[in-house]
Amino acid sequence: MGIFDKLNVPKEKELTPDIWIPLEDENLLESLFSQPQTFAIFKHSTRCSISLMAKKRLEREWANSFSQENLPLYYLDLLTYRPISNAVAQLSSVEHQSPQLIVIYQGKLLYATSHNDISAADAANAFMAAITK
Repeated sequence: MGIFDKLNVPKEKELTPDIWIPLEDENLLESLFSQPQTFAIFKHSTRCSISLMAKKRLEREWANSFSQENLPLYYLDLLTYRPISNAVAQLSSVEHQSPQLIVIYQGKLLYATSHNDISAADAANAFMAAITK
């Protein structure tokens, strides 16, 4: 038992089911990129405090900016699924960083940012600009 257990400090919650879609299969990733689909991927390092802060902020903001119908949000644990993380970088042409938010609109890169610049509101602004063209 560690000190945090004694203090009853909650551990990082599992994925919030109504926000995240786990990205754990390279075939799923390839199917997402093989068609002109619209989706977002959040690449998260479970060992990084900055990544945890970005994830929690995104969880708080996402529901106010998007629904799963208009922009599905995929969660990638990049430590567990390193090959998928590498494939995301290759398929999106976005250099790997962590944490990282990548938005693909109709099969093309629309928005990518990392670390403390991750913002659901900024992603929503880019998304809205793209759909209203």
